[in-house]
Amino acid sequence: MQIQINTDHNIEGHEALATHVRGVVEGALDHFRDQVTRVEVHLSDEVGHKSGQNDKRCVMEARLQGRQPIAVTHHAGSVHQAVDGAAAKLTRLLETTIVRLRDQGNRAAAPSHQEPREE
Repeated sequence: MQIQINTDHNIEGHEALATHVRGVVEGALDHFRDQVTRVEVHLSDEVGHKSGQNDKRCVMEARLQGRQPIAVTHHAGSVHQAVDGAAAKLTRLLETTIVRLRDQGNRAAAPSHQEPREE
């Protein structure tokens, strides 16, 4: 699973931040590593140099093999909290998406059970 981290001009992309983000993403999505090919993480500070509540935003986009990407957004008071929240949301979304896809595949593969009609 490839992890790409992008920051806006208000977030300093230090190696410590990148290490934290990679650790959170790998830990949260470890059991999906065979289905997820890439995760893009976009970090931004929506009010820049001003301070504000929940002004840090993390968008995580996961690319499933052979599927369109899925994305979540989480706002928080710090970058670390935003990353943690987005990772938790992405985990839940991946769980429901993969279960839904598995169920659709099972229904498509199951033989049709129709009662014979009496004439």
